[in-house]
Amino acid sequence: MSKLILRDYQELSINGLREGFAAGHRSQMLYLPTGAGKTEVAISMLAAAEQKGHRAAMVMDRRVLCDQTSQRLDKYNIDHGVLMAGHWRYLTYKSIQICSAQTLEKRGSFPNLKLLVVDEAHNTRRSTVDFIKNNPGIKVVGLSASPFVKGLGSTYSNVISKTTTKQLVDMGNLARLRVFIAKEIDMTGAKKVGGEWSQAEAGARGIQITGDIVSEWIKKTHEIFGGPRKTIVFCAGVAHGQDLSAKFKEAGYNFVSISYRDDEDAKQEILREFSKPDSAITGLIATDILTKGFDCPDVMIGISARPFTKSFSSHVQQLGRVMRSHPCKEFAVWLDHSGNFLRFKDQWEDLYHNGVSALDDGAEKPKKEPTKEEKEAAKCPKCGELWQTNSDTGQHCGHVRVRRNQVVSVPGEMQEIKLGKAVAARNKRDLWNQLCTYVKEHGKKPGMAFHLYQDIAGDVPPFKFEAALDVPVSRVVENEIRRRNIAFAKGCKRRATA
Repeated sequence: MSKLILRDYQELSINGLREGFAAGHRSQMLYLPTGAGKTEVAISMLAAAEQKGHRAAMVMDRRVLCDQTSQRLDKYNIDHGVLMAGHWRYLTYKSIQICSAQTLEKRGSFPNLKLLVVDEAHNTRRSTVDFIKNNPGIKVVGLSASPFVKGLGSTYSNVISKTTTKQLVDMGNLARLRVFIAKEIDMTGAKKVGGEWSQAEAGARGIQITGDIVSEWIKKTHEIFGGPRKTIVFCAGVAHGQDLSAKFKEAGYNFVSISYRDDEDAKQEILREFSKPDSAITGLIATDILTKGFDCPDVMIGISARPFTKSFSSHVQQLGRVMRSHPCKEFAVWLDHSGNFLRFKDQWEDLYHNGVSALDDGAEKPKKEPTKEEKEAAKCPKCGELWQTNSDTGQHCGHVRVRRNQVVSVPGEMQEIKLGKAVAARNKRDLWNQLCTYVKEHGKKPGMAFHLYQDIAGDVPPFKFEAALDVPVSRVVENEIRRRNIAFAKGCKRRATA
């Protein structure tokens, strides 16, 4: 049996939740990037509740996820029951329960429950939301790596975000991404349903470039790795997935397509085979099945072939599937045939560097489509790799970008905020976080941060003072504040003597 030992940022996350409960927030959202160990954090909270003599439960919307979480509890020798119809561990008297959302929905109540942890809380189920609202005596923690779905703010009154994707990449807990912008599925004039492109139409259009997807994968996997590596493909529909599987097999590679139409046991057998280090399966192809509970760290390549116009949450979940760390993985490769990476690049950069500061912030609204010129400017013309920030040399092919002027327009790229020749912050959220930290450390009022931000950035702050992260204040920002304070004091003195 293994001993459950939390990392520093996981401990900070739990402490943040405790502070939130103490402040009166009964239902809170915990943001942790995919691969940050949300299950371990949840298990620690369940065990802590049991030690206090309380009942605690974790709810998820798929049977296989219940089984996986139960196995994880066994790994740490934590006794529990599984509240799911027909399960061999249906032991309702246990203090810790792992339960399916469907079972919770049928029961409608859970006597003496003190803590409820909701897995993948961005996938809101009406029954789970109703259960939370109808049981005000229960403390609730929602877990999500992509809490951007509209309506979460009405269920969760506080969000805790104690680490970022960048920090986890820097620590080696996640793999960095190398992104290649490939031939894109043309969605011009495509039908939309609820603001999102129709899956049927996306699938039909995706089939038109199946050959390009296969040839690009063959080219890049040999250039970068010297041969095939484990790959997952996010396709645009069942027919698209089957077409991709057939084309890969024609090229001599075993790519298996799975969907909601397949038998559940058969799908689990395929996933088990794919998880083996010496798997006979080179690639898995699916729509959204692989975004829930799929954990295969030695996947080296992800292919995006399902265009989204607004579903940033789905985009983040897909990226997270290839970023899990592995001893043999220095980086992960992302081949973008959907256009999603450029479409969501500004939001991804913000999330990557800053984490989550608020719920219901409009992240799931349809995005403006980059122009053809912007798409071309964003990638290396020789190999298609996305240009790295502040670099004119392609990491993959060594091609040097020649700038016709001092500014190269890249869609959605977050601009550094400069003071004279010095860079004050990577982006506006970073600057706001630094200013708020400075004000807190010096015992000043929040209004000072607001006015400083307006003076420097020429805009209103990106979120409320209370939601700002505590970050190190750079010397550049500190000197700028000091310079402005001195100028303000001199101005007051002049006015007083005038």
